[in-house]
Amino acid sequence: MAQPALDVFHQLDQALAAAVAAAAPSVVHVSRGRTGGTGLVWSEDLVVTSSFHTPDRTTVGIGLPDGNLDERDAEVIGRDPGTDIALVRVSGGGLTPAKLRDVDGLAVGNLALAIGRPGRTARASLRAIGVLGPAVKTPWGGTLDRYIESDRQIPRGFAGGPLIDADGAVIGMNTRTVVRGADLAIDVATLRRIVGELEQHGGVRRGYLGVGTYPAKGGAIVASVEDGSPAATAGVIVGDVIVELDGVAVGGPDSLRTALHERPGKTVKLGILRGGAKQELDVTLGSRA
Repeated sequence: MAQPALDVFHQLDQALAAAVAAAAPSVVHVSRGRTGGTGLVWSEDLVVTSSFHTPDRTTVGIGLPDGNLDERDAEVIGRDPGTDIALVRVSGGGLTPAKLRDVDGLAVGNLALAIGRPGRTARASLRAIGVLGPAVKTPWGGTLDRYIESDRQIPRGFAGGPLIDADGAVIGMNTRTVVRGADLAIDVATLRRIVGELEQHGGVRRGYLGVGTYPAKGGAIVASVEDGSPAATAGVIVGDVIVELDGVAVGGPDSLRTALHERPGKTVKLGILRGGAKQELDVTLGSRA
């Protein structure tokens, strides 16, 4: 091999090792019953990890220079199944928050590293950015600000840990459960948004109308209205067909639910058909975590 090629190889080798070393202090072990998983330090006493895998009460292990773990009691203070994010408060504080980066400047083909701590030491798995897309709805009712998929499956025990760039900055949190068959990184913008909700409310607030609906031609027919709900207050009755929300067509119960989720606490215009005549009702939505 020619010397210039060897030099490039050694430079890349050293850069990747340095990236892992930079990120490792912010990657913790999360006990998951009989197995071990990974978490990412968000602040001095908060860790984000995979909601799907993590019990309400657990222990978090912080890596020590001698290769052992400083075991701390920890408790989940909020979850969002829609994005597979759990927020964990760790006793004692003093954790090292991760360095974060947004997706600006990231491109398909960029090298990345998945970092995990399923045991005592940090582990790394080299990969590339395989897919980089716009915002997407998840099957579980969440929204990802950006879609980031690495090129191959993350190793067992890495879920909840970071995907980092060549400088050791966190691109996102690895998950295997949000979209079936896809190993995603929950982008930093989504993490910031969801962590704020979880820390303040224990869950992600979603818009609430208070109706039960069934599919109908051109909309969603109201089959029930909860007493005292935003729908009841606004005058929605059983038999109304909801056809629009803020001027956007409602195709059925699923599209109505998605539109409501994005508008907690907001006043919206609800387009309905009642007795064949179209009406508009102003509704101030509730919110539920």
